[in-house]
Amino acid sequence: MSKDVWGFQEPVDRPAPQWEINSQTAAVRAGLARSGFGETSEALYLNSGFTYSSAQEALESFTDETDHFVYSRFHNPTVAMFEKRLAAIEGAQYCVATGSGMAAMFASLACLVEAGDHIVASAAMFSSCHVVITEILPKWGVTFELVKANDRDAWEKALSKPTKAVFIETPSNPLMEIVDIAFVSELSHRVGATVIVDNVMASPVLQKPLELGADVIMYSATKHIDGQGRVLAGAILGSFSYIHEKLIPFIRHTGPTLSPFSAWVLVKSLETMELRIMRMCESAQAIAEFLEKRKEIKSVRYPGLASHPDRAVIKKQMSAGGTTIGIEFAGTQKDAFKFMDSLRIIDISNNLGDSKSLITHPASTTHRRLSPDIQAESGITPSVLRLSVGLEHVDDLLKDLDQALSS
Repeated sequence: MSKDVWGFQEPVDRPAPQWEINSQTAAVRAGLARSGFGETSEALYLNSGFTYSSAQEALESFTDETDHFVYSRFHNPTVAMFEKRLAAIEGAQYCVATGSGMAAMFASLACLVEAGDHIVASAAMFSSCHVVITEILPKWGVTFELVKANDRDAWEKALSKPTKAVFIETPSNPLMEIVDIAFVSELSHRVGATVIVDNVMASPVLQKPLELGADVIMYSATKHIDGQGRVLAGAILGSFSYIHEKLIPFIRHTGPTLSPFSAWVLVKSLETMELRIMRMCESAQAIAEFLEKRKEIKSVRYPGLASHPDRAVIKKQMSAGGTTIGIEFAGTQKDAFKFMDSLRIIDISNNLGDSKSLITHPASTTHRRLSPDIQAESGITPSVLRLSVGLEHVDDLLKDLDQALSS
């Protein structure tokens, strides 16, 4: 850059810490790439393209012989900061960001499979993920088998034959079913399968799938990672071989790119992610315990409750219960709707992991795409609600729930 630009100085790298930093420090510092202006906050690079000092440098950039940004559909400095930071938090070798969570989910599988391959997946999952596995990929000649989350015998049977990929959502949306990641990963690796974990409901703060034996993690970063209802985004994390040999060639030529602005929002969100999620977990625990005692509620599914049927696995792989509660009303859909409409603070919305508390009726919204039979098999009855607990004071949330239940 020209020296005529006031305040610009060539950046100087200082020595890195000689100890392993905490994940919360990584959430604030990892991936930071300051320009010559010495900005405190991360810079936002909105450009689509990049220039080269010579034709030879351009050639070497396109052949990956030199480290140089080429085009923001491939890579961008702000997006790279987000990817490096999230990878550091997860302890992953590499991360690739996408424009939405479903773009990440689809790409994580589509880059692996081809006609004749077989996928095994947990039966309880977000409805769009269900559509990808049971409707879209079969058009490519990919077969599938769905397994109940906590049925160990069924997992052993399903993973006794050649399988290309295993897709796990744990906890599941909306009823918080749990898959034993370590157990399923061990079975999967015996048959050469790549294990992909949708870690959205637990977040990077509460569950570390790679440490439990999984190969790949995917996120809707729209949820807890942003956590403030601003951007759509996704992320995929894994090893060098998976990311560079499988995923990046697929991503580059199909274009599910994350915008630099959204990446900048996410970089800043990561700084407060742990603080937000732990506060939300504390409130969710108190609310789940409150709801479990109410006569209007038939059952409460929350990983932090002693009554959860998979409590032993939860204690092994999650550090807290999470921010989302599955609620089954004792009455009908009409009763559930009346309760939702009576709330004065909690919003009716189909998002989750947000700083604002949100409630939805999965059967008619987020999981409407599933057939009535599949909804019934998954326990998503007309009386089931999903509550995402936010950052409001827990006393206000409890009062809101109490008055709505009593109305």
